[in-house]
Amino acid sequence: MTGGNVTMPDHDRLDLTEIVDFDRYPIAEPGRPASRIVGRCRAELAEDGACQLDGFMRPAAAQAVLDEAEMLSSKAFRTDATHNAYFTKVTAGIPARDPRGVRLHTSKRALGYKYWGASSPLRILYQWDGLVTFLKDVLELQGLYRDADPMGACSVMFHDDGDELGWHFDNSEFAVTLMLQDCVEGGEFEYVPAIRAADDENFAAVRAVLEGAREPVRSLRADPGTLTLFRGRYSLHRVTPVRGTTARVNAVLAYASTAGHRLTPLNRRLFYGPDED
Repeated sequence: MTGGNVTMPDHDRLDLTEIVDFDRYPIAEPGRPASRIVGRCRAELAEDGACQLDGFMRPAAAQAVLDEAEMLSSKAFRTDATHNAYFTKVTAGIPARDPRGVRLHTSKRALGYKYWGASSPLRILYQWDGLVTFLKDVLELQGLYRDADPMGACSVMFHDDGDELGWHFDNSEFAVTLMLQDCVEGGEFEYVPAIRAADDENFAAVRAVLEGAREPVRSLRADPGTLTLFRGRYSLHRVTPVRGTTARVNAVLAYASTAGHRLTPLNRRLFYGPDED
């Protein structure tokens, strides 16, 4: 499954063993070694709503992806917008205490998948069927497919000085991210696990967090190379404002339960610019 046109020149293609630390995470080996990692991830997702694999991508590979991202950064599209936590339209008829009426702020730059060269460690990792199998096992899904969108399949997000990701819920069941560079100050990933459920929106608790309640809030910090799995549909989450000249840079790996999934033209324009519909 391809991700669009390649614009970067090819260099020597890395072997997967140069990208993934299989010594720490033997997910390519059938049987007990992989099962232990899968079991650990399932337990952490059930307990915390998130699972982190520190050093999943080897340092040199993570640095190579970061270097390529910086070379391509002029192609990244900047978003600066207000929204509510549900990414739904804020209307005048929303009750005063309904959290759907609270406006939040998000600003960032997004670099779409089509710009990544065929020999990029990020593209090689994303195209590896073994990663799809591992994620499917961890998430206990019948089917899992790489996203087919030329921009949104596997993109890189830059949060510069003052940028943030406002409190929100994901539309998808889970998210997979790979940290490439952490900022010096700010940029904390904060979340409240399972604050709502399929049959209970729990609006009062959501509103309390949006108004500043801190007791239920947890925080995750990730070093470069860390792969994070997160259940974001029912867990409220955000990235706090970044401070300083060092950007927070991470990749977002997109998957779907059905083959051929793509962003709508509207969402592609929103996240990646008007020329991408």
